[in-house]
Amino acid sequence: MKNYFKKSIYLIVVAASFATHAGSFEDFFRAVRGDNASGVRNLIQRGFDPNTRDEHGQTGLLIALREPSPKVIKVLIEAPQTDVDIASPKDETPLMLAAIKGQQDVVDQLLKRDAAVNKTGWTPLHYAATSGQIAIMKTLLENFAFIDAQSPNGTTPLMMAAMYGSNDAVKLLLDEGADTTMKNQLGMTAVDFANKANRSEAASMIAAAANARANAPKAVPKDGKW
Repeated sequence: MKNYFKKSIYLIVVAASFATHAGSFEDFFRAVRGDNASGVRNLIQRGFDPNTRDEHGQTGLLIALREPSPKVIKVLIEAPQTDVDIASPKDETPLMLAAIKGQQDVVDQLLKRDAAVNKTGWTPLHYAATSGQIAIMKTLLENFAFIDAQSPNGTTPLMMAAMYGSNDAVKLLLDEGADTTMKNQLGMTAVDFANKANRSEAASMIAAAANARANAPKAVPKDGKW
């Protein structure tokens, strides 16, 4: 009887704990979508893990960036418990989302938390170049973003800028030394991307840069020494 009583108490405690967690789960994501910063902060202080994923595999920070919920974004980035590099099921990180949306302040906040500038596959620089976010592109490059990063199909930031971004984005990448000769898995160069999108000015800029580099005088040793 004594063991039965102990077992019953244990089951009651477990059930109560499960119910509390389930309630917190719903409260957390409701607060995130409603930009309820105090609600999110209180739940984290009570022990709720801000890295919890919802039924679609999204964390609170990723959802806040998509909504957007600016007050919650700030709370989550400032919370030391938050892993700012957790990606979505599509491998999009918070820094990538902030980059493509042009959210410079969020990019700066994430970088202060040491968010990864470089990663395998699509990168924040790809995303910033795609939407022509010049200031963010400069910030990422200043933080050692790999300028010729290749996506899973071999696409570089220059290719994305050539097809979807702006001429200023193309110019920035060229000025910073982006490789104009690289090809993706389909054998397409950045010029091909620009031509496919009927962006003649971008294509001309890339072709001119490629030609200038090809015809640049080669460095030679002086008196047999470098």
